[in-house]
Order: sequence, then C-alpha cells, then structure tokens
Amino acid sequence: MTGKAESEIVHFDNVGLRYDHDREVLSDLSFTLFGGTFYFLTGASGAGKTSLLRLLYLAQRPSRGVVRMFGKDAITMPRSGLPALRRRIGVVFQDFRLVPHLSAFDNVALPLRVAGFSERDIAGPVGDILEWVGLADRKTAFPAALSGGEQQRIAIARAVIARPDMLVADEPTGNVDPDMGLKLIRLFELLNRQGTTIVVATHDMQLLRKVPSALIMRLDKGRLSDPTGALRYPPRTPA
Repeated sequence: MTGKAESEIVHFDNVGLRYDHDREVLSDLSFTLFGGTFYFLTGASGAGKTSLLRLLYLAQRPSRGVVRMFGKDAITMPRSGLPALRRRIGVVFQDFRLVPHLSAFDNVALPLRVAGFSERDIAGPVGDILEWVGLADRKTAFPAALSGGEQQRIAIARAVIARPDMLVADEPTGNVDPDMGLKLIRLFELLNRQGTTIVVATHDMQLLRKVPSALIMRLDKGRLSDPTGALRYPPRTPA
C-alpha cells in the first residue's frame, strides 16, 4: 500500500438526492470511504447505483447533506475548485463516453494531455496500457470502428492511465467476455494494491467473489446497507 491507504477520502453525512420535485432517489446516506480500499456497490436495477456514483465523481450535487472529498467540502466549494478534485478521480462510464473524433490512442492519452504531460512521456504509458487491455493493434482505430467490448476496454484504459486516487466504475465488465472481465478486475486490484481506492458498481454477484477482500455496499431503494462493515470501519491492514 502507498501512503494513501486508510486515510479518509470520501465522507457522506445524511446525504439525499432528488431530481426536480420527484421523491428522493437516494436517502440518508452516511458513510466513509478509506484510501487504498476496494468497494463493490451492488443493488437491483433502479436501486440508485448510478446516481450514487454521480455524487462520488462530482457530476451531481446532492439535495441535502454533507459531502467531503479528499478533506474538502464539495458542497460549499466554489465551482472553480471542482476540476482539481475531479482530476483525482478516474471514471468508467456505463456508456463509455469516448471522444468520437479521437483514435483509441488519443482517447486514452487525453487525461495525461489535460494534466500537461509531454508527448514523449505519454507514448510509453499509453502503449503499455493498450497492450494490457489487448488493444495495442487497435490504437489508430476510432470509436465507431470498435466493438462495444473494445470501446469498454478503451474507456477503462483512459480512466486508469493517470493513476487516480479513486476509480469509480459503473458496470465495467458488462460488455466484455468473462475472461476479459476477470483481467479488468485484476487490473483494478493492481491499482488498489498501489493505493487507489476502487468503487465498482455491479449487479453481477459472481464478480463479488473474484475479490474476496473487497467490502460491499448494498443499495436498496436508495438506502445503503453494509454486509461487510464497509460503511463504518476503516479497513484493516494485514500484519
């Protein structure tokens, strides 16, 4: 583990979310996420998983409650301060959100370019991660020429290329075969061992068994339960 392990990086206190004047889709969420920990977020379709992820990667502000990210109050912070926080979070979207006019290589390189890396320092890491996800031979292809599974792998490569402090993934194995899905989960585990906090939303109960050390957060009709104690306790570091 790196020094990020066991530090408090996300804290929700009595958070609720409603869209327009509808009933709350998330209610009374109070939990803390710790650095260097692997979390699965589970629940039936419509339970609110994607809405909670949107709060975690700061795409949505809650209707009520307190949200602290990396020690900062994300609710009262001026909007001008949010981009710096967002750069610490990698996101794998369920709908990929690749930039259509950029090649696979350039989509993956985008976070490094935004962060100011030189082209000399970009080529090696991007090539390595494209090879790791099995798409080195597709680096010049544009998203429209890629299959759904290939687009998913490019989206994951883009999310992890900058080694974020937290990775948030919405059904990241949903469009790949079981062998590639396991390979992607192993990539998340590797990042986790290096100190990145991982939050993977999934309805695949088989996936939970692939990472026995992961903590489980379960959503049911917008409320959280914690069958592994994920919401109340910092993780224990092996002796």
